[in-house]
Amino acid sequence: MDSVDLATARAWLGTAVEEARAGLAEGGIPIGAALYGADGALLGRGHNRRVQDDDPSTHAETAAFRAAGRQRSYRGTTMVTTLSPCWYCSGLVRQFGISRVVVGEAVTFDGGHDWLAEHGVEIVLLDDPGCVGMMRDFIRDQPALWNEDIGD
Repeated sequence: MDSVDLATARAWLGTAVEEARAGLAEGGIPIGAALYGADGALLGRGHNRRVQDDDPSTHAETAAFRAAGRQRSYRGTTMVTTLSPCWYCSGLVRQFGISRVVVGEAVTFDGGHDWLAEHGVEIVLLDDPGCVGMMRDFIRDQPALWNEDIGD
């Protein structure tokens, strides 16, 4: 599997950021994700919908994964997410053999990306200031909702 170049990773992150902003505009948690195929085609995109759907399992990564539909294999695919994936979403990546995760930021939440790397998943950590700022603002403005989302 070829590594993704930073320009492509940042472009793909733009899709996830659009989703995060859509979630925030709906009154939800601003985390977005997208799943890209080995050929670079967008397979699915989504955002955290825990609040909107009253469903604690609808994280951004699961929404993007579901939107992609069934794939014969996930080898070579890339999950792009605005925030380091939680353990639930990290498990999804491992379970289905997603090859790479592009992480917008891990400053506000240090999820399972190190664990994924230890198990052979390529991690591209972008430390995107826009993603950091969006989450910092949300955590400041909605601390109770944020703590609910991360299980505190």
